[in-house]
Amino acid sequence: MKIKLNFQDKKLEADLSKPIDISLSLNNGTNNVNAYYLPNPEFKTFRAEGFVGSMNEGGPCNVNNLFLSPHGNGTHTECVGHISKEPYTINQCLKEFHFIAQLISVQPRPLPNTDRVIILDEIKEKFIPDNEIKALVIRTLPNDDFKKTKNYSGKNAPYLHSSAAKLIADSGIEHLLLDLPSVDKENDGGVLAAHHEFWKYPAATRVNCSITELIYVPGNIADGIYLLNIQIASLESDASPSKILLFELKQK
Repeated sequence: MKIKLNFQDKKLEADLSKPIDISLSLNNGTNNVNAYYLPNPEFKTFRAEGFVGSMNEGGPCNVNNLFLSPHGNGTHTECVGHISKEPYTINQCLKEFHFIAQLISVQPRPLPNTDRVIILDEIKEKFIPDNEIKALVIRTLPNDDFKKTKNYSGKNAPYLHSSAAKLIADSGIEHLLLDLPSVDKENDGGVLAAHHEFWKYPAATRVNCSITELIYVPGNIADGIYLLNIQIASLESDASPSKILLFELKQK
């Protein structure tokens, strides 16, 4: 199935049968990306008196209990409830799911303190603000497959400088996606400056905006403009595991 849309006075078409999945799947156990020392996902067979949820153990069907921590286990989408005292939830905040997005590739810059940071100038160089672009997808370089299973805990992963987060928000971007465990430094004393700048919390809170972390954009996907689809579970929580799809846009 194909859909047609207008962008910058151009007629574009997206083939919905050809999604580009940039989310990471969750597996039982350690074969996952992980961050912040959070437990690995655990899929446990449900057992009750007279019932076992496993076909291999003689049960009538497979029934698993899933234990996971969205902020450290795989691709996840979060709302301002992640940093707010108010009980915002992702299910309340994210009401639209399709957006025009720009994909950019950036190289985090090394700082004297050994941090690696996506700086303001790097975003300015690659990102082209437009009123119709509501999402920004950031792929960091180098872009190796290790991102699919890397344990980031204690590794001081690259992060987004707060001034870059402010520019992105001020440019009208409502949905920010990147392949890092957080937009902020792993341990910044609880400041979370980039989160606050993006959501403009608490002075002018952007309740309808989201941040998606731990995506993975394959190297053969070119930078450019795409149709983006963000899928979440209907959880009344600050974050949800998410499936993120890009669709190539072709001019008609």
